[in-house]
Amino acid sequence: MLTKYSESPAVINAALCGHENVEPETIEARLVEAADGISAARPGARRDVLESYIKRLAKLEEIAMSYKGVELCYAIQAGRELRVMTKADIVSDLDAHQLAKDITKRIEAEMQYPGHIKVVVIRETRAIEVAK
Repeated sequence: MLTKYSESPAVINAALCGHENVEPETIEARLVEAADGISAARPGARRDVLESYIKRLAKLEEIAMSYKGVELCYAIQAGRELRVMTKADIVSDLDAHQLAKDITKRIEAEMQYPGHIKVVVIRETRAIEVAK
């Protein structure tokens, strides 16, 4: 279509870099190629169906919830981070570090995922009083 409407060779090359295996000839073509790569990595794009994405997030949360002292957990940032909230009276500061390591090792052993998954264990104590 671009050829039909006499578009410049640079524009044609950039368009082809986004969808074909064509060698980029301009900086714009390289940018299109990079943008296509970023777009392809998002959840649900191309081969990664939504159902498998949701199952992967659920599995991350299931792994974390199986440990003693874990109160809540959330897979965030498209599954690239797992936030684990613990009960402060059950999990000590040292236990929190070990828990992060244990969860990480189990994720590595049991799951297949693109890139890296950051595990953040949060142990919080609050003292609240109300002045009357």
